[in-house]
Amino acid sequence: MDFMRDLITRALFVLVMSSAPAAAQYPDKPITVVVPFAAGGPTDVVARLLGDHMSRTLGQTIIVENVGGAGGTIGMTRAAQANPDGYTIAVGNTGTQSAAPALYPNLKYDPAKSFAQIGITNFTPQAIVAKKSTQASGLKEFIDYLKANSEKLTYGHAGVGSIAHVSGLLFNAQFGLKPTLVPYRGTGPALQALVAGQLDYMIDQSLNVIPQVKAGTIKVYAIAAPERLSSLPDAPTTSEAGVDFVFRAWNAMVAPKGTPKEIVGRLADALSKALDDPNVQARYNELGSSVPTANERGPAGLQKLVETEIARITPVIKAAGVTAD
Repeated sequence: MDFMRDLITRALFVLVMSSAPAAAQYPDKPITVVVPFAAGGPTDVVARLLGDHMSRTLGQTIIVENVGGAGGTIGMTRAAQANPDGYTIAVGNTGTQSAAPALYPNLKYDPAKSFAQIGITNFTPQAIVAKKSTQASGLKEFIDYLKANSEKLTYGHAGVGSIAHVSGLLFNAQFGLKPTLVPYRGTGPALQALVAGQLDYMIDQSLNVIPQVKAGTIKVYAIAAPERLSSLPDAPTTSEAGVDFVFRAWNAMVAPKGTPKEIVGRLADALSKALDDPNVQARYNELGSSVPTANERGPAGLQKLVETEIARITPVIKAAGVTAD
């Protein structure tokens, strides 16, 4: 019995010691960050900005790999199934990490269980915008207009599962609106249609609409966030406009489930250092994004956000009867 106990103890010691050097030496080769959308989009911009800073902290190159398709779920599935050694991580968003389970019945990952959460990378409030010719003078009057003409109006979004789609479902459900939902193959085409007056309204990430708002080609009614954007200082918050509707899009950095805690900790620390950098914060300001607070950062903060958002968004999507499959 003593012999067996000794043998088991030695085996466990060897196992622990064999895995310890890998974590201690991490990273000793380039790290791949899977971005589940096309290059140039909001998630890609954030991943590259943070990846550049984190690479300096970690002492290794961080390579962005764009793996698009199926609302970002193809890329996130690839990340979830990768070797959990810290050399393949991913940056998902509100859609892939909270709306996807309700939209994709055959989803091959669970945002709350299939990943080792690293941290929230940024928040981006939604802007409630309409075609330039819309006559309503404020958000309350605009909502009254939508209610009175709901079934005659069109709401544009960047495809089923996109942030514009999900935020629109929540907004329309809250105020009892039933517009015709018009999907496009991306935010760009949808905004072009809004500028051309072919759509009536949209709710999309502020970073996507800031240029058009500043150019005066579309009308902004409010920012769905607790605070105004310095990049759009004249746009009121929904609260200031007398409406209780807040929706912030967000991005999140994750690793495959089973990634050693020591490695996740190093990645989370490098991410936090990037978020504290004044140059990163200045770029976020230009994009209409904000950094997570100290209490929101790290693996625990992201895990809480994912679980909370899934619980909030799933009932609305199911009530709408929308699926992406």
